[in-house]
Amino acid sequence: MTKTVITESLKEQLVTFLDQNSKADLVTTYLFYLEKKFQLKPVLFVKEKIIYQSLDELIKQLEIDGKLWRETEIKIQVGQPSVNERTAKIYICPFTGKVFGDNTHPNPQDAIYDWVSKCPENTERVNGLKVKRFFVSEDPEVIKNYIEKRKEPVSKIVYSSAITGKLFNTKKAVIDDFKKNHLKPLTLVEVANQNRFNLEDHLLNFIQEHMDETRITAFVEAMSKENSFTPHVDQWLK
Repeated sequence: MTKTVITESLKEQLVTFLDQNSKADLVTTYLFYLEKKFQLKPVLFVKEKIIYQSLDELIKQLEIDGKLWRETEIKIQVGQPSVNERTAKIYICPFTGKVFGDNTHPNPQDAIYDWVSKCPENTERVNGLKVKRFFVSEDPEVIKNYIEKRKEPVSKIVYSSAITGKLFNTKKAVIDDFKKNHLKPLTLVEVANQNRFNLEDHLLNFIQEHMDETRITAFVEAMSKENSFTPHVDQWLK
């Protein structure tokens, strides 16, 4: 027979939860209990509309699938720098390293389009026309590479976001940007009460395994042994 044990730590968390949500039903309370017991931190990957069991699991899977970052080589042009300490965003020609800064050119995006369309080093063609491919970065560490005046052109390996294409100096910077701009934390209750997004297999299997009548009954029995939960248990049983 399935037996549920409510530790003192879980008891304290459940007391707080039920104090704040006095009308919470059995399923909602049980889902809260599961989230805390198994230390789940569900997260929605907004672009793919998939909910994962945790951030670590999501990042691990994206790295395995090559969907988080890619190594990219950039060129850094010789001559007078085209950016400065106040530059926050740059547009980079991948063929020559020519760069336009958001504060050093009145229309940097138009300028980079015009540059790559006329760039002699650009030999990439689509339907006979030069591709207008370029890099964009808002990473201060990438921008720093273009501030220093150089005597000879250099190449450098950086990392591009597989989601936005923006360049970052390190993998960590890509991941930090991903965490900040492309995820939404959810509670297990929110996960169970939504039908807009798909669930990653591990999370789906977890919910299906634990949303079992026998397990829920065992949870109610364990709650009923604690006097502080008696009013809630009585309410559920009615």
